Amino acid sequence: MPSSNGNGVSVPVIETKELWRVYRLGDQEIPALRGVNLTINPGSYIALKGRSGSGKTTLLNCLGGLDRPTKGTVRVSGQEIGTWNERQLTRWRRHQVGFIFQSLGLLPALSAYENVELMLRMIGADPKERRRRTLECLELVGLTKWADHRPYEMSGGQQQRVAVARALANSPRLILADEPTGELDSKTGREMLTLFGNIVREQNMTMLMATHDSLVDDYVDEVLHLRDGQIVTAQQFAEELEAGGAQNAKPSV
Repeated sequence: MPSSNGNGVSVPVIETKELWRVYRLGDQEIPALRGVNLTINPGSYIALKGRSGSGKTTLLNCLGGLDRPTKGTVRVSGQEIGTWNERQLTRWRRHQVGFIFQSLGLLPALSAYENVELMLRMIGADPKERRRRTLECLELVGLTKWADHRPYEMSGGQQQRVAVARALANSPRLILADEPTGELDSKTGREMLTLFGNIVREQNMTMLMATHDSLVDDYVDEVLHLRDGQIVTAQQFAEELEAGGAQNAKPSV
């Protein structure tokens, strides 16, 4: 269910204010995020687009508590997570956030069923609940018949579906996905984007997806554009792409 502040007013699932993440390389400071202000409401299906190096993965990591901002605030469902210690962050991630990583991160020695069930073991679910929820998630992504298969026995699209089922296992409020369709052909990519939309609506979840995929525009509620660590308008983003294309078209000397 959407979070509220106790007065019936919906609280944003994600809210950042002047979010900076600066990395140090020797004596040099490299800003990956530069004052990101972002608000995402419950039940949203959002794509975050930008060139490689624009800060997309860094932003996802800060929102999921996998990286700490240099300055600024990160609130998820009204909770300021930037001040939490690692134990608090780990517990919160296990119970309230689902991750879909670009590398998928499936354990090759485990079956599809076992990869999903492992997440429920980590949060201490009892055996009966683990089995019920694991089968429910596999059914949701259309992999019930493949429950006993290991990742290397599956296609890329099927492996991606296992990763989605695993992200759903803990019934998260928020799903963070990093290039979830990057390794898929266009047909399978469209199937996954449709599946994500169905999950957002039917499971009362919110999804933020970092992507280069041009297909997402037809499926998501909103596209956010990140350029050089800052959220920009669609027009600014388009102008940059146009300028980049013109630059690439110049003959080399």
